[in-house]
Amino acid sequence: MLPRRSLVVLSTFLLSVLLYVDRACISTAKEPIVHDLQLTDKQWGWVMAAFAFGYALLQAPSGAWADRTGARRVLTTVVALWSLFTGLTAVAWNYTSLLIIRFLFGAGEAGAFPGMARVVYSWIPVQERGLVKGINFSGSRLGAAATMPLLPIMIEKLGWHLSFVVLMVIGFGWAAFWWLWFRDEPAETKNISPAELAHIQQNRQQQSSANQAASRPLSVGTLLGSGNLWLIMGQYFASNFTFFFSLTWLFPYIKKTYALGSVTTGFYVMGPLIAGAIGNIFSGWLVDRLHAANLGILSRRIPAIIGFALAATGLIMSVGQATVDGAIIWLSLAVFGADMTLSPSWSLCIDIGGKNAGAVSGTMNMAGNLGSALVGLAFPYLIAAYGSERFFYVAAALNVLGIFLWLLARNDRKIEEPASA
Repeated sequence: MLPRRSLVVLSTFLLSVLLYVDRACISTAKEPIVHDLQLTDKQWGWVMAAFAFGYALLQAPSGAWADRTGARRVLTTVVALWSLFTGLTAVAWNYTSLLIIRFLFGAGEAGAFPGMARVVYSWIPVQERGLVKGINFSGSRLGAAATMPLLPIMIEKLGWHLSFVVLMVIGFGWAAFWWLWFRDEPAETKNISPAELAHIQQNRQQQSSANQAASRPLSVGTLLGSGNLWLIMGQYFASNFTFFFSLTWLFPYIKKTYALGSVTTGFYVMGPLIAGAIGNIFSGWLVDRLHAANLGILSRRIPAIIGFALAATGLIMSVGQATVDGAIIWLSLAVFGADMTLSPSWSLCIDIGGKNAGAVSGTMNMAGNLGSALVGLAFPYLIAAYGSERFFYVAAALNVLGIFLWLLARNDRKIEEPASA
């Protein structure tokens, strides 16, 4: 039989797939939605940004909620909520209603990855966390990749309204399963072997008595007073600026630039997203191998720096490609690199956050998704003013900045609530 924690990882992997199917589907539905609601490209950019703003603003609160109440309740609730707003996208009747629904959809999704970080802290031994985070994030990329060619087909058959309703029903099904099956602590779980339970409890975190005392909930002041966390927030902003482009504007950019049909575009756009999935798994494996070699912060720093270097190179080289194949190859390298930064980023948050991993990772993800929001706006505005080249150069420069931020970040500087007087 599979270890129980393997089934937990499989469940969160499937959640990650669903998360990004629901998130990326609107990109493939751009043409019919823009046509029906009479939107401009700049208005569409604000629709993309509305999701990211809602997602970013609720990251830290949802992470703290996961720390306080557990991932079972949080993930059940947020999946049900975002699935509801996925379905309600189908009834948007104008620009304003679509903005509001997508903002609330983003707010609903906000608790997903902080909740999964709390699952990893409770269920996954330290030496396995890099690969597990890589697997979870690979699910998001595979979900988005599958969306690009399949959703246009689904939209052609069912229309964009009914397609969003179908996705809502699938989300409700996952939420019901999670509530009935998952438990926050391995010790509360039936059908887990005594050997696996002992292995998880002995290896999920090295905690001194001082760290145990420091596991009280973190205040906003303590979180924002951590220079280490600001470094990791800054690099995650840079990483998301690159990746969110592949979820929002890559499909219409490739379709328009190379004059392709929707389904053909979808198959091409799968390339960078699949590369991102591979980057996640490779980086997670590398994080764990370097950690096993007792390299400390280098087990987080080396994969992230390699990733940012590859992302900057791919973005610069993608500019001005004469063929769609050339553009996709270089953009695949860019997304592969950007996604190499995820496993070390979330592993570092778990390292420094401990039992407050949800709040710490949520704060980092908040900063990252402010970068996502800016992508939704920056791409149409920069194209209108300067052409698409300027956008790719800005993204590449942010990736170079991410390298320097990682040179300063540490995983031995725990974020602890100061002892009360």
